[in-house]
Amino acid sequence: MQIGLIGLQNSGKTTLFKTLAEGSSGVASNRAVVGVPDSRLENLTELFNPKKEVHATLEVVDIPGLQVGDDGKMKITSDFLIKVKNNDLLLHVVREFANDSVSHPEGRIDPLADIEFLETEFLLSDLEMVENRIEKLKKELMKTKTDKIIKEMSLFEVFKEHLENEKPLRTVNMDENDLRLLSGYQFLTMKPVIIGVNFSDESKDKVDDLISKIKVKFPSFENNVVPFFAQFEMELSQLDEEEAEAFKEDLGITDSALTRILRTSYQLLGLQSFFTVGEDECRAWTIKTGYTAQQSAGVIHSDFFSKFIRAEVVHYDDYMTHKSFSKCKEAGVWRLEGKEYIVKDGDILNIRHS
Repeated sequence: MQIGLIGLQNSGKTTLFKTLAEGSSGVASNRAVVGVPDSRLENLTELFNPKKEVHATLEVVDIPGLQVGDDGKMKITSDFLIKVKNNDLLLHVVREFANDSVSHPEGRIDPLADIEFLETEFLLSDLEMVENRIEKLKKELMKTKTDKIIKEMSLFEVFKEHLENEKPLRTVNMDENDLRLLSGYQFLTMKPVIIGVNFSDESKDKVDDLISKIKVKFPSFENNVVPFFAQFEMELSQLDEEEAEAFKEDLGITDSALTRILRTSYQLLGLQSFFTVGEDECRAWTIKTGYTAQQSAGVIHSDFFSKFIRAEVVHYDDYMTHKSFSKCKEAGVWRLEGKEYIVKDGDILNIRHS
């Protein structure tokens, strides 16, 4: 899964990227594979003392900032739109902080206006795509009237009306058949979005009020607004754990930006984690919510899918209560499950295969 960081120039986007990439693997100039923080995995590692601990990962890409044109206005380029479309989720960084030495490209500090600017550009991009597709579908309908073409035309007409009313496509009610029709498209306003609001530590008293205003003006982001302090948190990432905790307590921060953003990303992408444990390795694996035991086994290794027999399952909470598989068996919380078992977030699995 890939998260794209987007935002206007001087929003703190690249500072946030550097914080997220701190200590991660596969770091390039604008791309990093980031481990997903999970205290459950750390607790299991303490119990099993394996040779290695492996966190689930997400890829984070810092998409180059938008440029100011000769007329002093922000410009959306086709190259920018192409790079945005290649991401599963977008993290839109907007600035609240004021800093005379780091000017806003349009000479103002207005997070609501910054959000609206990109949302409007994405709406217009999607509307152009929808209108072009409708014209092609009209020509196809003159030749043949298949159920698929009729269904697609009906759906795209709904899209057109929705976009013309300045509503993002993520708010359209669609069933699985609709989503299958759209598998070849990359609509920008259909992508899940996190709004990351970059505050300075001096403006922490403004957080609640601004978050409320964003949720009122952009209701499709109601549960997806994450406040953070980019400069402060980058400095924190360079301190030892004890010093960092003391500074976070002073500012009232309980979780890091990385933890809050990745937790929200998991929720928006419909992801969850299961664990495999042992003396060699304790590992968190990322799966889609609703995956069966057999599908989850295939994430570990393709052979485990085709040669799946049973899954030994105990939930993390039960394991931490009893502290061993033998005691979990005695308590009746360890069980064998078949291929159709729906894996739950926090399950510990051992796959039996041929």
